Amino acid sequence: MDLRPHHLLCTQGYSGKGYNDSFVKNMNQLIQKLRSSEPITIHLICSTDDLCRSCPHMLGKDLCDTNDKVKRFDQKVMDYFHLEEKDYIYQELVKKIQEEITPEMLADICDGCSWYPISACRKKILGENRKTE
Repeated sequence: MDLRPHHLLCTQGYSGKGYNDSFVKNMNQLIQKLRSSEPITIHLICSTDDLCRSCPHMLGKDLCDTNDKVKRFDQKVMDYFHLEEKDYIYQELVKKIQEEITPEMLADICDGCSWYPISACRKKILGENRKTE
């Protein structure tokens, strides 16, 4: 499964809402697979991915109508967590992120995201026992 870096956060914070029915259906299927107990190999890619394929904002391969913003989200995740475009085990990356992320990092990465203020991202990524701002 191809996954762009900032979607490592989105897949953790996702709670069943989305841009339209097609997007939600695709997201639900991918989330179910990613959240399984079986290790899932993902290919981290700084481009459109399997979550993007049903997004109404995707205009083409590696092209989103908010391209500058999503590229910035991706780069910040790559930089903060020292990631590369290569294969990873999803569950291991999620664990790494949850161990290393701070509320300030999350706010910086997600600055400008329309979902951030209304989603469960802070609670699900930072956890119950960490200060979430």
